[in-house]
Amino acid sequence: MYSIKEIYYTIQGEGHHTGQAAVFLRFSGCNLWSGLEKDREKAICKFCDTDFWGTDGTLGGKYEANELAEICLSLWPENRKGRPYIVCTGGEPLLQLDKQLVKAFHDKGFFIAIESNGTIEVPEGIDWICISPKLGSELTVSKGHELKLVYPQAKVNLLQYESLDFDHFSLQPLDDCNQSDHITTCIEVCKQRPQWRLSLQTHKFTGIR
Repeated sequence: MYSIKEIYYTIQGEGHHTGQAAVFLRFSGCNLWSGLEKDREKAICKFCDTDFWGTDGTLGGKYEANELAEICLSLWPENRKGRPYIVCTGGEPLLQLDKQLVKAFHDKGFFIAIESNGTIEVPEGIDWICISPKLGSELTVSKGHELKLVYPQAKVNLLQYESLDFDHFSLQPLDDCNQSDHITTCIEVCKQRPQWRLSLQTHKFTGIR
């Protein structure tokens, strides 16, 4: 059984696939923070802006693989051409996403994307691997399609990521009280280091869920 916070159909708001229609599957739980505000200060990732605690969101609950794949497919428009697209996120999706669920999604025709913190090995068969490293954790995934780094993070060294085997590198301004300054900084970094592309969280200023 898989513990799911919420499932919904939306538009990808950030990263390389910004603007892509997608079913978002948010798994419950994370290995870098409990999700409880009382634990935020001792968490490895203190800036997480996602509610991933529990199973009380839209279509949240506990499901077996085929049931979960069927529910996700039911949200995809029947008349839409091309493969249905699903983003597995969290929390940390790789605490639960396994070969059995990957197979269930592929059997339904899904293109499977994940957004992970990179601390857990990725099962075979994932079509798009997006890794978002968090300083203070051990990065075990060094290969994928997109590396999306929230910036700045304390003592971050871009050089340690630029040699990794990713096709795309995205720099995303940290969303805190100094976000406007972080956007300016990220723009300058991307101009100086064109390996990186600016990623903005468009869903936040467009009102997309």
